[in-house]
Amino acid sequence: MKTKNFLTVIALFSIISAIGQKPTFELTFTAIDNAVYVQLDSIKVINRTQEGDTMLYWPDTVLVLDYQVGISEINSNVEKFQVFQNYPNPIKDRTTISLYVPERGQVSVIITDMLGRVIIQSKRMMDKGTHSYRFSPGEGNLYFFTAQWKGNSSSIKIIQTASNSYGKCSLKYIGSEASSPQLKTTEDIQSFSFNLGDELLYIGYANSLQTGMLDIPETSATYILQFATNISCPGMPTVTYEGQVYNTIQVFSQCWLKENLNVGTMIEGIEDMTNNNIIEKYCYYDMELICNSYGGLYQWDEIMQYTNQEGIQGICPPDWHIPTDEDLKVLEGAVDSQYGIGDQIWDIDGDNGLDAGTNLKTTSGWNDGGNGTDLFGYSGMPSGFRDTNIGNFMEEGDNCFLWTSTVYSSDLSKWGFAWTHNLMKNKSGVRHHDYDKTTGFSVRCVRDY
Repeated sequence: MKTKNFLTVIALFSIISAIGQKPTFELTFTAIDNAVYVQLDSIKVINRTQEGDTMLYWPDTVLVLDYQVGISEINSNVEKFQVFQNYPNPIKDRTTISLYVPERGQVSVIITDMLGRVIIQSKRMMDKGTHSYRFSPGEGNLYFFTAQWKGNSSSIKIIQTASNSYGKCSLKYIGSEASSPQLKTTEDIQSFSFNLGDELLYIGYANSLQTGMLDIPETSATYILQFATNISCPGMPTVTYEGQVYNTIQVFSQCWLKENLNVGTMIEGIEDMTNNNIIEKYCYYDMELICNSYGGLYQWDEIMQYTNQEGIQGICPPDWHIPTDEDLKVLEGAVDSQYGIGDQIWDIDGDNGLDAGTNLKTTSGWNDGGNGTDLFGYSGMPSGFRDTNIGNFMEEGDNCFLWTSTVYSSDLSKWGFAWTHNLMKNKSGVRHHDYDKTTGFSVRCVRDY
């Protein structure tokens, strides 16, 4: 059986000034293991709205999206003069910067700070190939590296995580390679299209490791992929919300509440929830004490606060949201030992994956030997559900049903159903299925990227 480790993701967003008038923006990818730089082998970008995908190969870790015509422009010409994103980035003490020269000529390099002041200038005659520099920053937190060759210019942004009060900026040429960098082919580029509003799935690979995250990019952004597993979310071990304290768990690309949400005023199972400006919850057997263990059970409209906006905060804490169907697919692909992130198996309506369910379930509390390994600290509990018809409570110890904020279908005749993900006592995978919105299911909140 194939074994996988995984990457978690933190997204740092920044607006980069446009060069020229082309309606483009840049998506930059890098990776660290805590504070240690990790070199990515490749990044796969999948358009989950339109379908289609493209690949980036190190050192080409920048994707340029042309959102007017919808075609990725990056490296449409292998012989293009280009500065590649430095690694590591962000940096602590030093970083490596590479550039590609299509033919012999003089290359001028300028490093400026965030105020536009020139910090370093140099010129060098370079042969065709890939050339590298080592840069050590000074006191600043942001620098721009610009190289010019035969009237062509290319720039990158360099971020420093902590100011070096005692150091000075330095730039050292460290060598060259005659070969061209490994870049995307024209076929790769033409098979990937993008329009503003499309949801993209980014999957980063380093040796046998992988990670994934979702985003709907609207401007230039730097995505820092971080190796981590089974730890509290960095800088946020707990969240206090509506009188309850929740632990957090970093599950690869995502930061989750470690417990099911337990917020609101309990009402009896025979009642339906109403839009009355009061958050309402069901507790199994109509006992508040059980909500303290399993969290509350909720109808879909209640968790969404009577809107249909996918990925909304709903009844989650500020800066958190009701997970989308895609959020949970990424989670399951990250923890499954056979089917990775982005695999089409996660789109199937039914039982999916090899052991994602086992790896997400708690190690105790499940009936008939159905306990999990809780391999990544998610701690899925068998909270059961509130039946939609007569308000009975069922399957405590057997099942955990988790709402998503994604409606089952845009077809109005099926508007009363939403997607759920189901952990089961007698299944090692996860069930992906739609249910009536008036059923009472559990909620796990996920942190906004």
